[in-house]
Amino acid sequence: MSRRPAPAEQPDSATATVMGDRILTLPNLISFVRLLGVPVFLYLFLVVRADVAAIVVLAVGGTSDWVDGWIARRLGQVSRLGELLDPLADRLYILATLLAFTAREVVPWQFTGALLARELLLLASLGVLRRYGYGPPPVHYVGKTATFLLLAAFPILLLADAVPEAGTAAGAIGWGLAWWGLVLYWAAGAMYVVQAARLVRAMRAGRTEAAA
Repeated sequence: MSRRPAPAEQPDSATATVMGDRILTLPNLISFVRLLGVPVFLYLFLVVRADVAAIVVLAVGGTSDWVDGWIARRLGQVSRLGELLDPLADRLYILATLLAFTAREVVPWQFTGALLARELLLLASLGVLRRYGYGPPPVHYVGKTATFLLLAAFPILLLADAVPEAGTAAGAIGWGLAWWGLVLYWAAGAMYVVQAARLVRAMRAGRTEAAA
């Protein structure tokens, strides 16, 4: 968890240039491509109803989730932009897929509602943290595991809906991954909320001691 720097602590021009150079990295390029895949998937799935192509886009977007992070660590190209883009791409894939699947009745609205409720809880926690000068919490491995399971489940569920011959087996696998992903997604959300509450309590206690 990072604090926002005070105005006097803003980086000088030399440091800003170095950080700016790190925007154009291979991991960030992969994250940008993943982001572009979201509207492509929505167009294929909702507009032209090209389900097979939509499955391919979902599969590539989901399986490449770990690629940008691995390359960033491997090449020493970890950047603040990359730390923001990776979870942003994950959330957009999950939200866009859920809404599209719900619109075409691939998944029930109750499942979508459960995932959206978790996102609203996390947004509320982030709002509280920003009031106390904290940035977004670091991504926890439980959250990354949940995201991986959900992104793996979606193309399989779409395959089960688009190809009746594979419906039984693909549906069982897809829903198994999806429900485990949902449980872990909420578990990670609860961990973020607990972490945020501890930080807020510590901040309030520090202010009380300073005022005493």
